[in-house]
Amino acid sequence: MIYIASTARMADMLQSRLTEEGFLVKIRPVNMSKQQFEILVPSGELEEVQEVLNSLLHP
Repeated sequence: MIYIASTARMADMLQSRLTEEGFLVKIRPVNMSKQQFEILVPSGELEEVQEVLNSLLHP
């Protein structure tokens, strides 16, 4: 897991953007009552994805 998105919309946006960058990304609901979603990536891509994710979240 690399990040927990607070909405399905945010999770979908992050998945799309990271997939465009060439990463394998999965989304998994954490708690349906709170609408939180884990953004999952392969451990070998973690550092690269973290850099891209930071640039997406903090432009």
